Amino acid sequence: MKHTFGEIIVLSLGGSVICPDDINSRFIREFKYLVERFVKKGIKFVITPGGGGVCRVYQKAAGEVTRVTDDDKDWIGIHATRLNAALIRTTFRKIANPVVLDSRGKIKKLTYPVTVAAGWRPGWSTDYVAAALAHDFRAKEMVNIGKPAFVYDKNPDTHKNAKPIYEMTWKEYRTKAPKKWSPGLHAPVDPVAAKLCEKSAIAMFVVGPDLKNLSCLLEGKEFEGTYIQ
Repeated sequence: MKHTFGEIIVLSLGGSVICPDDINSRFIREFKYLVERFVKKGIKFVITPGGGGVCRVYQKAAGEVTRVTDDDKDWIGIHATRLNAALIRTTFRKIANPVVLDSRGKIKKLTYPVTVAAGWRPGWSTDYVAAALAHDFRAKEMVNIGKPAFVYDKNPDTHKNAKPIYEMTWKEYRTKAPKKWSPGLHAPVDPVAAKLCEKSAIAMFVVGPDLKNLSCLLEGKEFEGTYIQ
């Protein structure tokens, strides 16, 4: 499968690759070089980091002290994404908008090669933020970088015979995915984001953390992953 992108590429950068347990500096460094290579070609990037391991650590700690609601967990997750967004923005400081987009409409135009966004409010993951920004900045597709590397016909964590799906519609995806959002939900694309993508005709590429694979996708070469439209 090959694809040609426009001048704006929206990346949902999973927290699991930024900070699985500790911060993955090597991945961030290589990701930075990859993005800068495409920026030199005139491409603009919108990057929305997830919360990752730091989010889970804080959610667990809060739960050990008091009763924690889903709303509380979401807010902890949102602040974790803002911390990761500050990290990613700092690595791109020479070419990135100094403002982290932490609410919809805060940045009206993409005046910098790189714009970094973070969580907005409870009720969804940064997948939704990425989808909303793809809609706002008129990108026809977005890329989900993280785990898993594909959408599977079964949960690969519990079914060893799970098979990857290479292409599917949003309608097909939504029949397989959870119906509602919950903090810490493990799904390739959260259900709120999937609904927005289907409504707004935004395609998504679900790929793993392999940056060589991501490079192939962005270059219009053959890549491994799932294409949802």
